[in-house]
Amino acid sequence: MSVHAVSSFNCMFIWFLAGSSRNVRVPEETAQRMLQKLRGKSEFTVAVTLKQEQLNSGVFLSIHRAEQRYLELESSGQKSEVRLHFQTKGQQTHTEIFPYTLADNQWHKVSVAISASHVTLYVDCNRIYERVVAVPLMDIPEDASFWIGQRNSAHGLFKGVMQDVQILVMPQGYITQCPDLNRTCPTCNDFHGLVQKIMELQDILAKTSSKLSLAEERMNGLDNCYCERTCSVKGVTYREDQAWTDGCKNCTCTVGWMSSACGEHTMCLFTGQELVEGDKRAVHHPTGLCLLYECRGRTMHKVQNSDECPELKCPEAEQLTVSDRCCKVCRGHDFCAEGNTCMEHSDCVNLDAGASCSCKEGFRSLRPDNAYCEDIDECAEGKHYCRENTMCVNTPGSFMCICHTGYIRIDDYSCTEHDECVSGQHNCDENALCFNTVGGHSCSCKPGYTGNGTICKGETHLFSTHQHSCSACSLLLTPASITGAALALPANNTRYFPVQRGVVSACSLLLSPASTAGVVSR
Repeated sequence: MSVHAVSSFNCMFIWFLAGSSRNVRVPEETAQRMLQKLRGKSEFTVAVTLKQEQLNSGVFLSIHRAEQRYLELESSGQKSEVRLHFQTKGQQTHTEIFPYTLADNQWHKVSVAISASHVTLYVDCNRIYERVVAVPLMDIPEDASFWIGQRNSAHGLFKGVMQDVQILVMPQGYITQCPDLNRTCPTCNDFHGLVQKIMELQDILAKTSSKLSLAEERMNGLDNCYCERTCSVKGVTYREDQAWTDGCKNCTCTVGWMSSACGEHTMCLFTGQELVEGDKRAVHHPTGLCLLYECRGRTMHKVQNSDECPELKCPEAEQLTVSDRCCKVCRGHDFCAEGNTCMEHSDCVNLDAGASCSCKEGFRSLRPDNAYCEDIDECAEGKHYCRENTMCVNTPGSFMCICHTGYIRIDDYSCTEHDECVSGQHNCDENALCFNTVGGHSCSCKPGYTGNGTICKGETHLFSTHQHSCSACSLLLTPASITGAALALPANNTRYFPVQRGVVSACSLLLSPASTAGVVSR
């Protein structure tokens, strides 16, 4: 039998794995529950207690599909090393090698803690190695298989004794195996999250500051600007408070509009009708005699009327008697062509009984005959359809919606923010971060690069391990230390860093010189 239970060093039952014919695969339901918790995570710990036969090379734990290894931990007794395999961006498998002998037929507690770009190996509750690596990508498919003590049925067979195999999806999971270890310091994943949050707050602050600055500029411009409002009547421009006569008394330009005083008042009262200056009325007697009167100076005056009426070219049934003349007209007669009293914002309309005035769309009448009309201010009266991010501007007979600065038009009534960073309409260097602002954008070089944002050049050095002696948890980030920068991961840094007195840890190498203003060593 290749797998059977034996007693462990702490009197618990464990599993002894031997031989070359075994299939220790985690049941499907259990595996799916574990993989669901692990997917998308960048902070977790693999822990196991074991006793491995000398010179044996075997896998402790393996999550893979076909040849693609998503997470695997193994020990080689022949090469005296521990290997960690995991997937990174681009579905590349990364292998991190830790020179250490576990295959010595002795009991060991082993933990590999992954925190974003920081990997730490603990053996028997001692921190052995710390590394800076690419951030793991736990994009594990549904059909991946989960094995214990072997990679598959034929490869990576672990020989020895194993117990308490765990994947702990939590910060500092090694504490469950070694509760006396220090766990007061934040993890590198915590630093990554902190930097990301502060960068988001900086972006919000930049946008808010830009909006405030723009508002202050506009307010200052209004304080220093005097814009005179004028009135335009029949092609003539009148200045503010200027008065004139136009068929009525005391027309005045007030705040860019003709005052309602420009509307003519009733001048005459004739047979119960109110007439204005220039109106005519015909009086037909039963004898056939017709008298024509005109309103002038508040009095109806008789008008000399010709005894002869023109011959009409329409049937008698189509001939109409109208109120402002003695002679009949044909149905459909063009009264407006003979001249009318309708002003510039009023249209003349032909009716059977004569000409009539009608205010144009967007205007309202100033007097009963609609000859004089004034503009309706849709913006002031709330009769517009302008939506958010727009400003309503009144126009003669209508209105228009103007986009606020930094916004682009969607349709006639609404606008949306113009994000140059998303649309690609920016001038940031490919090694810079683009931040959208109201009315524009700003550029900031990525960590590891220097420049003004439109041009960024790579930095040539990181902190030297001979100049510092900080531990992984001795860095205090201040807002000044991360302005325009995120944690930089040196792609070519493949060295390992034993943590001991006088040697800098891997975490401290994540910060480039340009991003360390305000970093305090303790």
